[in-house]
Amino acid sequence: MSSKRVVIIGGVAGGASAAARLRRLSESAEIVMLERGPYVSFANCGLPYHVGGEIPDREELLVQTPAGLKSRFNIDVRVNTEAVRIDRERRVVAIVDLITGGSEELAYDHVVLAPGAATLVPPIPGIKRPGHFAMRTVPDAEAVAAHCDTHAGGRAVVVGGGYIGLEMAEQLHRRGMRVAVVEALPQVMAMLDMDMANRLHAEIRANGLDLHLGDGVAAFEEPGVDESCAASVVVLKGGARLPADLVILGMGVRPDVALAREAGLEIGALGGIRVDEQMRTSDPAVLAVGDAVEVRHGVTGAWSLLPLAGPANRQGRIAADVIAGRNSRYKASWGTGIIRVFGLTAGATGANERMLGATGMAFDALHLHPFSHASYYPGATQIAMKVLFDPGTGRILGAQAIGQDGVDKRIDVLATAMQAGLTVDDLADLELSYAPPFGSAKDPVNLAGMMGQNVRAGDVALAQWRDAASLAEGSAVLLDVREPGEWTQGRIPGAVHIPLGQLRGRLGELPKDKPLLVYCRSGQRSYYACRVLNQNGFETRNMTGAYLTWMSASGATPAT
Repeated sequence: MSSKRVVIIGGVAGGASAAARLRRLSESAEIVMLERGPYVSFANCGLPYHVGGEIPDREELLVQTPAGLKSRFNIDVRVNTEAVRIDRERRVVAIVDLITGGSEELAYDHVVLAPGAATLVPPIPGIKRPGHFAMRTVPDAEAVAAHCDTHAGGRAVVVGGGYIGLEMAEQLHRRGMRVAVVEALPQVMAMLDMDMANRLHAEIRANGLDLHLGDGVAAFEEPGVDESCAASVVVLKGGARLPADLVILGMGVRPDVALAREAGLEIGALGGIRVDEQMRTSDPAVLAVGDAVEVRHGVTGAWSLLPLAGPANRQGRIAADVIAGRNSRYKASWGTGIIRVFGLTAGATGANERMLGATGMAFDALHLHPFSHASYYPGATQIAMKVLFDPGTGRILGAQAIGQDGVDKRIDVLATAMQAGLTVDDLADLELSYAPPFGSAKDPVNLAGMMGQNVRAGDVALAQWRDAASLAEGSAVLLDVREPGEWTQGRIPGAVHIPLGQLRGRLGELPKDKPLLVYCRSGQRSYYACRVLNQNGFETRNMTGAYLTWMSASGATPAT
């Protein structure tokens, strides 16, 4: 690679990765990195945990410093410096020093845009009142921590139930604040389907937080005569008034495309910078990476905005390869993510039901409740898992999991299998590590594959938890095959009870002119029951995930 000047606008994940990779590929390139904030490369995903004190030292968040990048990679890093214009005809970037006010132009051979995304601030009355904070930078985290010190034990309202919102809610609660979470959607964590997200709702409430779902913010007001708070009274559209000493704005992010738009670069329909597989914008001399770009989704193929650190790092690496003349390509983003919410971990990869429904893609859903490791070894806990697949081809389309332990391992395996093109049938054959403290001889991933095999082989037909109501209204018989003690503790309304051990001797009690919707606690015994019934001339469907999924997903009151 001949000597070139590459101007990288923005640091953090994508920009810093591009700079470091480019230096490893070329000692002759002149690399200039511009960052309008005071920190060039920091772990923004760790900011909530710094506020809560789990990461006590701010320095731990700083992945690289300007001095470190200069000494190790010979990169000219300029913090507190903003790129204000890209003149593509003259190939110069106009910059301003935000401390001195000085300006200059930098000629370039290539530009890498890594401006990230800005916190979404909708035009809600009072949204810019004092005591309201976003959470995108180290100074943001320091400001929130200082405000918490001043208002210790006060009331916090977190607006938004995504990654940042829930992480901040947990950490503010850890600091002793009384926390309410407000989410305009009917659920938190849009990466999950509602039947899975309900588990997080229960966990949030069990830890003493107020959770307002399906109710957006109408206004942020000054406190009334009988109200006292240091920030705002958060007024919800449903009429509730939530006094707050601290407000966290976590309603999502929007790609920062002002510079790209002003330069005449193509902006996609979702509002992100449109790039090709080599991270090139509509101007081949300008590349873009990270939260500001639109990429293809690995499952649906649709343009998507997926602001995640892992993809941003990979995109930065690919941009550097392309500038250096290598034929690297970014295949797609799969949306693999994970979050801790108090005692639970929730992870997802690929598409969920809403995404698949919007595209019209055929899919079936498996629910299972395996143990995190061998059930006979102390400390085993159940994981709620959901795997979506194409019933025709077996292609894995998405996966979700929630539990106390072992969620990350299973989601990572499923993400790898999905990206490698494995089918749900292939999951049954994966050879995964096993010892009693870590897993089971049949890992949860294997079990999901075996369930998928049974469906695709025609050994069992599936019903979903939501089918219990419609199919039990005369068109089918709802059959509970659990033990008597389980039945008396609670059951799905309208069910008939025949324990699995008595089923063969009581077949005459069941009709053959109606399908049987069969359930147990988690789905395994009801599968056995379906096999017995099918071979005796009955039409059956096994409720995948069974009573545990129905209880969590429906929010209904079980019959007793």
